[in-house]
Amino acid sequence: MVIPPILDNKHTSEPSVFAPAALLREARRQKGLDTLEVPRVCILDPDGDLVSQLRRTGAARPFAGWPCYHTELDTFDLCGHQVGIVGRVVGASFAVLVAEELFASGCQFVVNLTSAGQIIASGPPPYFVVIDRSLRDEGTSYHYAPPSEFAEADPIIVKKAATALVQSGHYAVVGASWTTCAFRGIVSTDFSAS
Repeated sequence: MVIPPILDNKHTSEPSVFAPAALLREARRQKGLDTLEVPRVCILDPDGDLVSQLRRTGAARPFAGWPCYHTELDTFDLCGHQVGIVGRVVGASFAVLVAEELFASGCQFVVNLTSAGQIIASGPPPYFVVIDRSLRDEGTSYHYAPPSEFAEADPIIVKKAATALVQSGHYAVVGASWTTCAFRGIVSTDFSAS
């Protein structure tokens, strides 16, 4: 069996040489920022539509202690909880970097909320698809998880998300996706160990 070049020399069982905490420490030093914990739940909004709407309505507040370069972290209240949101996090490598920096800053759960096209309709739009697995067609996640055809989402989280959507009156289906975005492709990986 020939190993594709993208999978050659990947050592997913070894500790990462990339340390998000070191990047954050240096950014805080350069910007003169104190170390502050971000909200426990954060959203990546690659399209930027949600964060723009939250800012336009005054619901979002800037998180002054966010040191990550090229992004802004806002916070807003959702059902009595403070939630973080970072807009326009586009590209697999950049999304993973921002996610890792969020986890290194105290976040415990990241949601990547975006739109996508569909190959086979599951009904008339709009509706939500809760992704239970993604066909991996990118290279970044191979630095984090062993090679596999699909990245599998945590079934408990999938069930909770689908149930919550249905209970709130939204039409939702559970299904697979094809990903060229590593963040979606590694939803079941524990970033906190990196």
